[in-house]
Amino acid sequence: MKAEPAVQRRLLELAKVDAELSRLAHRRRTLPELAEIAELEQELRAKKDALVSVQTSASDLDREVARQEREIDSVRTRTDKDRKAMASGSVGAKQLTELQHELESLQRRQNALEDDLLELMERREALDLDAQRTGAEVDKVTEQLEHAGRRRDEALKDIDTTQARREQDRTELAPKFPEPLVKLYERVRAQRGIGAALLRSRRCGACHLDLDRSTVSEIKTMPEDEIVQCENCNAILVRTMESGL
Repeated sequence: MKAEPAVQRRLLELAKVDAELSRLAHRRRTLPELAEIAELEQELRAKKDALVSVQTSASDLDREVARQEREIDSVRTRTDKDRKAMASGSVGAKQLTELQHELESLQRRQNALEDDLLELMERREALDLDAQRTGAEVDKVTEQLEHAGRRRDEALKDIDTTQARREQDRTELAPKFPEPLVKLYERVRAQRGIGAALLRSRRCGACHLDLDRSTVSEIKTMPEDEIVQCENCNAILVRTMESGL
């Protein structure tokens, strides 16, 4: 295949544009904000799960507190009933003794229930503090996630702007090449990532490997308009004054 030397040199401009487009695509995939966001999202899920767990424990404890308070109220009601019976003077000595024993038993029961209730209230207070702390952690991670999202969006906007410019450059450059040359360039680029590169001395600018001396000698004898490809990576080798041929 043949192409004017000036056309071949222009391939370096196209390769430069494509290289930047590739870098932009790589940058888009590997933005540090993406990894940061993924990590923060995982942390936020864990914090929210912890908060739900604390809130669930608090709800369970509230039901236990309510049950305990109902039990205490029941004991107090029974105590008031017995005291009123004793104060009425309408009970006999035997029943009075029984009521006295029952009051003592009820008092012990009430004391035990109130002690248990106090412990429950202390645990409930601790859960409130835990919920406040975990809620604050959720808010903090949420804020960090929103900040990372804004930085990601700004970076993507910058990438989009630069990519649009380079794609416009490519649109303007591509029609300037003969169709067979463009097809060869695109085929090599699809296979190797780089379609054309400068030949500097014996080194290919695409794979950065040196051509053997016999190949270089052969290239020296080729017409300037002959398309040369790297023996290692198949990239189109563009010859300029820097090639030293």
